[in-house]
Amino acid sequence: MPKQDTVLIANGQGFWGDSILAPVRLVNEGPLDYLTLDYLAEVTMSIMQKLRSRKPDAGYATDFVRLIDRILPQLVEKKIKVIANAGGVNPQACMAAVMEVIKKHGYKGVTVAIVEGDDILADLDTLIASGEKFANMDTGAALATVRQGVTSANVYLGAFPIAEALDRGAQIVITGRGTDPGLVLGPMIHEFGWKKTDYDLLAAGTVAGHIVECGAQCTGGNYTDWRHVPDMARIGYPIIEAKADGTFVITKHAGTGGIVNESSVAHQLAYEMGDPRAYLGPDCSADFTSFQLSQAGPDRVLVQGVRGAAPTPTYKASISYMNGYKALGELTVSGPDALDKARLCADIVWKRLAMDGCEFAPEEKLVEFVGANVCHAGIASAERKDPGEVILRMGVKSLDQKKVDRFGMELVPLVTSGPPGVTGFAGGRPKATEIIGFWPALVSKTKIKTRVTVVTS
Repeated sequence: MPKQDTVLIANGQGFWGDSILAPVRLVNEGPLDYLTLDYLAEVTMSIMQKLRSRKPDAGYATDFVRLIDRILPQLVEKKIKVIANAGGVNPQACMAAVMEVIKKHGYKGVTVAIVEGDDILADLDTLIASGEKFANMDTGAALATVRQGVTSANVYLGAFPIAEALDRGAQIVITGRGTDPGLVLGPMIHEFGWKKTDYDLLAAGTVAGHIVECGAQCTGGNYTDWRHVPDMARIGYPIIEAKADGTFVITKHAGTGGIVNESSVAHQLAYEMGDPRAYLGPDCSADFTSFQLSQAGPDRVLVQGVRGAAPTPTYKASISYMNGYKALGELTVSGPDALDKARLCADIVWKRLAMDGCEFAPEEKLVEFVGANVCHAGIASAERKDPGEVILRMGVKSLDQKKVDRFGMELVPLVTSGPPGVTGFAGGRPKATEIIGFWPALVSKTKIKTRVTVVTS
């Protein structure tokens, strides 16, 4: 039997760097049962692995700990549960930091759980030896071609370990890498008692999670009809009113800015969709063509009729690897003939590098003239012929770090040794930074073991 008829699940973080005010406002501006927070992206995992290699107790989203410190009194008072993938590559250290915050506030009986098992970096060679190919899903290439440069490897776990943590009494659940919709699906499984074979229901929870996973992107943020979005400064972040039968309403707290209508929700549905008839996740496959959206009142969109199917026998693995170095720099060029002068500047840079024996292949070079329709190249009707100012953006990439650094030394001199009107240089001399490559692959679910650990203050 469901624990309650309707469950309110909000998402207050669409990425690491999203508005810190969003989750704070969500817990203060109206009722909630669950607050989900999504911090992770593919490149984030590699960054966190690097941080952990330098400091054993690092490797998680420190912003999450500061947020818990700020909103813990409201969470305890209102009995709001939190599910966040803030654990990154070190959920145990994240849990320890959160427990210190709880101790600081003097609360007893607050239960925190972590979900582990997604981080397979240390097991990668063992898994390969067992027969796992980790072939690149885009190119089919063997992982062996980049194995020495691998910096992180994580599988996208499903929602049932989150549900298990909640079943065991957790008020705060911290995970590593998992699917973004899983943060929302987990509470639904826990509250409504959905089973692993309830594919339509699991698909409904997956669709709900997908709609809210980018935060305000379904409540008027990044919205084509932006002129009709009221009070964007106080945009309301999304709330799911979920029911045990798989129907749900997308809404936001009353009195907040933004907009929730069929169009704003449909905009987000199309985000990173892939095959609309088979949106694949670790718990099910969801058919995005099966359901209906309908306006159910002001800032309320009803979603019903979601259909699902069985999941695949594999997890998707997100593997990152070192793929060389890059540098990017910008110059402001203004005055008459700004575009022509910017073109000359770019030509000067490449010729001066060649004079010093440093050349880049065409695929290793980037030149953009921001202000002359570069953002919509191939879409806009024509390049602007005589803008009053442009930003010359130049970049290179190479496996040779010294070569990339050499490029960075040629932009600044243009201020005095190039054409007139080079009036601004942003960001200092460009220096080589690492390029993190993304390697998507599959791994058998039978080879991955999840662990749920629960601790009470």
